[in-house]
Amino acid sequence: MPANRLSKTDLRRGIRYLTLDGTASQILVTLTGGAFLVGFALELGASNFMIGLIAAISPLAQVVQIPAIYLVEKIRNRRLITMVHVAAGRSFYLLIGLIPFLFSGHFSRTILIICLAMASVFAAVATCSWNSWMRDLIPVQIMGRVFSRRLAIASATGIGVSLLAGFFLDHVSSYGGNWNVYGYSLLFFAGFLAGEIGVAFIGRIPSRPMQSMQTGFFSLLLSPFRNPNFRNLIRFSFTWSFTLNLAAPFFTVYLLKRLGYPMSFVVFMMIISQLMNLLFIRIWGRYTDRFSNKSVLNLCVSLYVLCLLAWTFTTIPEPHAFTLHMVVVLHVFMGIAISGITLAQGNIGLKLAPHGQATAYLASNNFINSLAAGTAPMLGGLFADYFEKTELVWTIHWNSPGGEWMMQTLSLQQWDFFFFIAFLTGFIALHRLALVKEMGEVSEKVVMKEFFTEVMVRMRNLSTLSGMTQLFHIPFSLLVAKRRKVRQKRSPD
Repeated sequence: MPANRLSKTDLRRGIRYLTLDGTASQILVTLTGGAFLVGFALELGASNFMIGLIAAISPLAQVVQIPAIYLVEKIRNRRLITMVHVAAGRSFYLLIGLIPFLFSGHFSRTILIICLAMASVFAAVATCSWNSWMRDLIPVQIMGRVFSRRLAIASATGIGVSLLAGFFLDHVSSYGGNWNVYGYSLLFFAGFLAGEIGVAFIGRIPSRPMQSMQTGFFSLLLSPFRNPNFRNLIRFSFTWSFTLNLAAPFFTVYLLKRLGYPMSFVVFMMIISQLMNLLFIRIWGRYTDRFSNKSVLNLCVSLYVLCLLAWTFTTIPEPHAFTLHMVVVLHVFMGIAISGITLAQGNIGLKLAPHGQATAYLASNNFINSLAAGTAPMLGGLFADYFEKTELVWTIHWNSPGGEWMMQTLSLQQWDFFFFIAFLTGFIALHRLALVKEMGEVSEKVVMKEFFTEVMVRMRNLSTLSGMTQLFHIPFSLLVAKRRKVRQKRSPD
């Protein structure tokens, strides 16, 4: 049974297992999602629309969070609900790994879609229970530090796993034949094992009893939309989820098909983003506690939106001398931005949800997000096919008695169109964010000044060998410091 009151020791223990679960979950997500999932789907013969559909499955599955609210309120054991649904959902990745051995052709792609859908449905129910659980477990004052530390360790793990998986795929592909797709299967098997280990860690996290529901179920569902401030947060989340998911799922396809880079390069770019995520996540964690989540979101969303616009210039109209440099720089800044967005967007929802009503508030926010995040990649896949032979060119033409001069300043074709559309919707998201109110928020200029100071220090450190060593030392130093604290507590006074 959940404990009525948690001691500091129980809270520290819960945070420790929360971090361990984050690490196991990151291994699962790294091996079964992102570039590896897209690569696996392409090996099975997926089209652009199917890539968009795959990206849309998880967000669309979040609609089950609405009935999941009733399940959580009825059973009232959030740890049990989370464990059962996480374990069941992650088991489908085992079946996905078996697809190349059991199925072929169109049927293999159909099974992939079904398995991803079932895994996402179970994960959505678990998320509904998990969000409410974490809202009541972690004190608001330390929420930014706790989750930034969890994300930092998970990101460091993800970097190492991505490197090993990338080298593994390159090695396996050298055997030829069906070994390309079999290599992906082995990654899914490993991800499944890591995910199920994470379930054991979830079971060790303490839980508090839920507060009794003061209103009827349908009144509870409508309560987030009656709260003006939370309603503004929902509007922002909807617009931003559409922006992010319109373009992001297709970066891998764009690099592989449009720019012609190999999968090893795509994995390397993914690692660069994860390195930047790791390097700055603890900075954002301090900023969310010191300033506010909204202040961090303002800065990070603005940076990401500018990156979306910059993607349209990687080909003008074909890859050019600066394409490679631009791709690397864009992954650097997107990694910095997305780390702050992920942390602050999750925390602001937890912070603005009232005690005792977190289940309904957070599930409603996730439900609205899912509508945007689910429709955006499918539209993106349709856009890619529709605009495949469409081009918009903006050229400066200078004609004088001394000669003729032309310069192409803008060229949009296929993928570029929805990168540009995502850039426009990103500005709408920023406008929506301005209407959200959060206690302690400060001017964006204050955060920007602090941020650029941090950037200069970090980049200066990274320019040296010791700086790179320090970067990879971060997760290990955290573990060593934790073990030192445990030994000090066990030692007699």
